[in-house]
Amino acid sequence: MARVSTARGFAWPAPAKLNLFLHVTGRRADGYHELQTLFQFLDFGDELYFTPRGDGVITRTGGSPDVAEADDLVVRAARLLQKASGTGLGADIKLVKRIPLGGGLGGGSSDAATTLMGLNRLWNLGFPTDEIAALGLRLGADVPVFVRGQAAWAEGVGERLMPMKPPERWYLVVAPEAQVSTAEIFGAPELKRDCLPVTYEDFLAGKTSNVCEPATLRRYPAVAEAMEWLRAWGQPRMSGTGASVFVDFETEAQAHKAGNKVPGQWRHFVARGLNQSPLVGIMRAA
Repeated sequence: MARVSTARGFAWPAPAKLNLFLHVTGRRADGYHELQTLFQFLDFGDELYFTPRGDGVITRTGGSPDVAEADDLVVRAARLLQKASGTGLGADIKLVKRIPLGGGLGGGSSDAATTLMGLNRLWNLGFPTDEIAALGLRLGADVPVFVRGQAAWAEGVGERLMPMKPPERWYLVVAPEAQVSTAEIFGAPELKRDCLPVTYEDFLAGKTSNVCEPATLRRYPAVAEAMEWLRAWGQPRMSGTGASVFVDFETEAQAHKAGNKVPGQWRHFVARGLNQSPLVGIMRAA
């Protein structure tokens, strides 16, 4: 996906992500969990359109009807950037939502990152990427990886990022009708919180997993059903705390062959893994 010119203006991409694995290595005194994970982007996601305005007003159209405008991360991101910069400018923001809510694909975080990066450019603020990433962390642990736009090995609460280049395979992603509560899963008493640290080589050798799967599958039968169905096509994994589950393929044709068999009650899509977000190319060209 890339920014394209349309009748509505330029479409700024907000790509989905996958957690290719997810381990919890500990729990901090403040209640946050220490993680190890590997983020990779997808060539599938939301689109945002920005129209700057001079009166400081921030509006949002589109998006999900289940999310109030004031609570939407795009609005919160725009207002955070306003406050940090002291600008008197505003924006009308149109959000075309494709990434499922509560699916573990990072849709809200990606939308926030694209808003921060796009308005930083359109308002001519000149914040460097490091400062934008720091602002993004105040909105969510996943926002910085979308700001930086590189597939990354993440540790801490997800804010310590090391760029990586995992294989850019094709994925069939299945999103059952469930909105998984991240807080519920991380609060589950059975969640494994004492994983030993692993390396990227361990990931390549198949020695990693998603430790959130047992808690999610137990609480969300639709996710468990989708995961079981995917086993016919390979080794399925869950992204984040779910609900989305996925399996990888060598070729696009293989992924679509499996996608054509997905039961009608499940939303699904085929996408290519990307080690560089399409937002990076746009920021360089803009």
